[in-house]
Amino acid sequence: MDAASMDKLRDADRHAIVTHATLGPEARSAIADCITVPHLIATLIGHGFLVEAARCFAHALPRREAVWWACMCAQSNAPADLAEADRRAREAAETWVRTQTEASRYAAMALAEQVGFQTPEAWAAVGAFWSGPSIAPEAMPPNPPAPHLTGVAVAGAVILASVRGDPALRLMRLERYLGAARDIAQGGAGRIAREDAS
Repeated sequence: MDAASMDKLRDADRHAIVTHATLGPEARSAIADCITVPHLIATLIGHGFLVEAARCFAHALPRREAVWWACMCAQSNAPADLAEADRRAREAAETWVRTQTEASRYAAMALAEQVGFQTPEAWAAVGAFWSGPSIAPEAMPPNPPAPHLTGVAVAGAVILASVRGDPALRLMRLERYLGAARDIAQGGAGRIAREDAS
Protein backbone atom coordinates (compact mmCIF):
# COMPACT_ATOMS: atom_id res chain seq x y z
CA MET A 1 0.00 0.00 0.00
CA ASP A 2 1.40 3.38 -0.99
CA ALA A 3 0.92 5.34 2.22
CA ALA A 4 1.64 8.66 0.51
CA SER A 5 -1.26 8.20 -1.89
CA MET A 6 -3.85 7.38 0.79
CA ASP A 7 -5.13 10.95 0.76
CA LYS A 8 -8.47 10.27 2.39
CA LEU A 9 -6.82 8.60 5.39
CA ARG A 10 -4.03 11.11 5.89
CA ASP A 11 -5.75 13.11 8.61
CA ALA A 12 -7.54 10.26 10.34
CA ASP A 13 -7.15 10.08 14.12
CA ARG A 14 -5.07 6.96 14.78
CA HIS A 15 -6.00 6.70 18.46
CA ALA A 16 -9.75 7.00 17.81
CA ILE A 17 -9.59 4.44 15.00
CA VAL A 18 -7.74 1.89 17.12
CA THR A 19 -10.16 2.46 19.99
CA HIS A 20 -13.36 2.19 17.97
CA ALA A 21 -12.16 -0.70 15.80
CA THR A 22 -11.91 -2.79 18.99
CA LEU A 23 -8.61 -4.41 18.11
CA GLY A 24 -7.52 -7.37 20.18
CA PRO A 25 -4.16 -7.56 21.97
CA GLU A 26 -2.34 -9.38 19.14
CA ALA A 27 -3.46 -6.87 16.54
CA ARG A 28 -2.56 -3.96 18.84
CA SER A 29 0.87 -5.47 19.37
CA ALA A 30 1.40 -5.77 15.61
CA ILE A 31 0.71 -2.05 15.09
CA ALA A 32 2.54 -0.74 18.15
CA ASP A 33 5.14 1.07 16.03
CA CYS A 34 2.73 2.37 13.37
CA ILE A 35 2.31 6.11 13.46
CA THR A 36 0.11 6.76 10.43
CA VAL A 37 -3.25 5.19 9.69
CA PRO A 38 -2.23 3.91 6.22
CA HIS A 39 0.82 2.20 7.78
CA LEU A 40 -1.37 0.77 10.55
CA ILE A 41 -3.83 -0.73 8.05
CA ALA A 42 -1.04 -2.07 5.81
CA THR A 43 0.60 -3.69 8.84
CA LEU A 44 -2.64 -5.36 9.95
CA ILE A 45 -3.14 -6.74 6.45
CA GLY A 46 0.48 -7.92 6.30
CA HIS A 47 0.02 -9.82 9.57
CA GLY A 48 -3.22 -11.44 8.40
CA PHE A 49 -5.57 -9.37 10.58
CA LEU A 50 -8.04 -8.79 7.75
CA VAL A 51 -11.16 -8.31 9.87
CA GLU A 52 -9.29 -5.81 12.04
CA ALA A 53 -8.00 -3.98 8.95
CA ALA A 54 -11.56 -3.80 7.62
CA ARG A 55 -12.77 -2.34 10.91
CA CYS A 56 -10.00 0.25 10.81
CA PHE A 57 -10.86 1.21 7.22
CA ALA A 58 -14.52 1.56 8.24
CA HIS A 59 -13.52 4.14 10.85
CA ALA A 60 -10.72 5.80 8.87
CA LEU A 61 -12.55 6.57 5.64
CA PRO A 62 -14.65 9.73 5.57
CA ARG A 63 -18.29 8.89 6.27
CA ARG A 64 -19.56 9.28 2.73
CA GLU A 65 -16.78 7.08 1.31
CA ALA A 66 -17.20 4.53 4.09
CA VAL A 67 -20.91 4.12 3.35
CA TRP A 68 -20.14 3.75 -0.36
CA TRP A 69 -17.62 1.01 0.51
CA ALA A 70 -20.28 -0.80 2.56
CA CYS A 71 -22.63 -0.63 -0.42
CA MET A 72 -19.97 -2.00 -2.79
CA CYS A 73 -19.24 -4.91 -0.45
CA ALA A 74 -22.94 -5.69 -0.05
CA GLN A 75 -23.66 -5.69 -3.77
CA SER A 76 -20.64 -7.87 -4.58
CA ASN A 77 -22.29 -11.06 -3.33
CA ALA A 78 -25.96 -10.16 -2.98
CA PRO A 79 -27.95 -13.30 -3.84
CA ALA A 80 -30.22 -13.35 -6.87
CA ASP A 81 -33.19 -13.72 -4.52
CA LEU A 82 -32.19 -10.78 -2.31
CA ALA A 83 -35.29 -9.37 -0.65
CA GLU A 84 -36.64 -6.25 -2.33
CA ALA A 85 -36.46 -4.34 0.96
CA ASP A 86 -32.74 -5.16 1.25
CA ARG A 87 -32.07 -4.00 -2.30
CA ARG A 88 -33.96 -0.79 -1.61
CA ALA A 89 -32.01 -0.24 1.63
CA ARG A 90 -28.70 -0.47 -0.24
CA GLU A 91 -29.98 1.79 -2.99
CA ALA A 92 -31.13 4.32 -0.40
CA ALA A 93 -27.64 4.33 1.11
CA GLU A 94 -26.14 4.81 -2.38
CA THR A 95 -28.58 7.66 -3.01
CA TRP A 96 -27.45 9.32 0.22
CA VAL A 97 -23.81 9.00 -0.90
CA ARG A 98 -24.65 10.71 -4.19
CA THR A 99 -27.05 13.40 -2.94
CA GLN A 100 -26.22 13.96 0.75
CA THR A 101 -29.85 14.95 1.39
CA GLU A 102 -31.72 14.54 4.64
CA ALA A 103 -34.59 12.89 2.77
CA SER A 104 -32.28 10.15 1.47
CA ARG A 105 -30.68 9.70 4.88
CA TYR A 106 -34.00 9.23 6.67
CA ALA A 107 -35.27 6.98 3.86
CA ALA A 108 -32.20 4.76 4.31
CA MET A 109 -32.91 4.34 8.02
CA ALA A 110 -36.59 3.60 7.44
CA LEU A 111 -35.62 0.79 5.08
CA ALA A 112 -32.99 -0.55 7.47
CA GLU A 113 -35.65 -0.73 10.17
CA GLN A 114 -37.99 -2.52 7.77
CA VAL A 115 -35.29 -5.11 7.01
CA GLY A 116 -34.59 -5.61 10.71
CA PHE A 117 -30.86 -4.86 10.78
CA GLN A 118 -29.94 -8.38 9.68
CA THR A 119 -28.10 -7.81 6.39
CA PRO A 120 -25.13 -5.95 4.93
CA GLU A 121 -27.61 -3.78 3.01
CA ALA A 122 -29.37 -2.77 6.21
CA TRP A 123 -26.12 -1.82 7.91
CA ALA A 124 -24.95 0.21 4.91
CA ALA A 125 -28.22 2.13 5.23
CA VAL A 126 -27.70 2.58 8.97
CA GLY A 127 -24.21 3.91 8.21
CA ALA A 128 -25.78 6.58 6.00
CA PHE A 129 -28.25 7.56 8.72
CA TRP A 130 -25.66 7.62 11.49
CA SER A 131 -23.55 9.99 9.41
CA GLY A 132 -25.67 12.80 10.83
CA PRO A 133 -26.22 15.64 11.34
CA SER A 134 -28.97 14.27 13.61
CA ILE A 135 -30.33 10.88 14.58
CA ALA A 136 -33.48 12.28 16.18
CA PRO A 137 -36.84 11.83 14.44
CA GLU A 138 -37.29 14.55 11.82
CA ALA A 139 -39.78 16.60 13.86
CA MET A 140 -37.61 16.55 16.99
CA PRO A 141 -34.71 18.82 18.01
CA PRO A 142 -31.37 17.69 16.51
CA ASN A 143 -29.42 14.97 18.30
CA PRO A 144 -25.98 14.55 16.69
CA PRO A 145 -24.68 10.96 16.46
CA ALA A 146 -21.40 10.00 18.08
CA PRO A 147 -18.67 10.47 15.45
CA HIS A 148 -17.69 6.79 15.35
CA LEU A 149 -21.16 5.35 14.73
CA THR A 150 -20.89 5.38 10.94
CA GLY A 151 -17.71 3.30 11.22
CA VAL A 152 -19.49 0.81 13.48
CA ALA A 153 -22.31 0.36 10.95
CA VAL A 154 -19.96 0.14 7.97
CA ALA A 155 -17.76 -2.44 9.71
CA GLY A 156 -20.89 -4.47 10.43
CA ALA A 157 -21.96 -4.32 6.78
CA VAL A 158 -18.54 -5.33 5.48
CA ILE A 159 -18.10 -8.23 7.90
CA LEU A 160 -21.65 -9.52 7.31
CA ALA A 161 -21.05 -9.38 3.56
CA SER A 162 -17.82 -11.33 3.97
CA VAL A 163 -19.62 -14.34 5.49
CA ARG A 164 -22.88 -14.25 3.53
CA GLY A 165 -23.87 -17.53 1.94
CA ASP A 166 -20.53 -19.32 2.26
CA PRO A 167 -18.42 -18.31 5.28
CA ALA A 168 -15.49 -20.30 3.83
CA LEU A 169 -15.08 -17.44 1.32
CA ARG A 170 -14.57 -14.88 4.09
CA LEU A 171 -10.82 -14.33 3.65
CA MET A 172 -10.99 -14.14 -0.14
CA ARG A 173 -13.82 -11.64 0.12
CA LEU A 174 -12.05 -9.55 2.76
CA GLU A 175 -9.01 -9.31 0.49
CA ARG A 176 -11.25 -8.02 -2.30
CA TYR A 177 -13.05 -5.63 0.04
CA LEU A 178 -9.79 -4.24 1.41
CA GLY A 179 -8.60 -3.69 -2.16
CA ALA A 180 -11.78 -1.70 -2.82
CA ALA A 181 -11.25 0.34 0.36
CA ARG A 182 -7.70 1.15 -0.78
CA ASP A 183 -9.07 2.28 -4.12
CA ILE A 184 -11.66 4.51 -2.44
CA ALA A 185 -9.00 5.97 -0.13
CA GLN A 186 -6.99 6.86 -3.23
CA GLY A 187 -9.95 8.60 -4.85
CA GLY A 188 -11.31 5.67 -6.89
CA ALA A 189 -14.81 4.23 -7.06
CA GLY A 190 -14.00 1.03 -5.17
CA ARG A 191 -16.26 -1.08 -7.33
CA ILE A 192 -16.11 -4.85 -6.71
CA ALA A 193 -16.97 -7.35 -9.42
CA ARG A 194 -19.95 -9.47 -8.50
CA GLU A 195 -19.01 -13.00 -7.50
CA ASP A 196 -21.44 -14.51 -9.98
CA ALA A 197 -19.77 -12.48 -12.76
CA SER A 198 -16.23 -13.73 -12.04
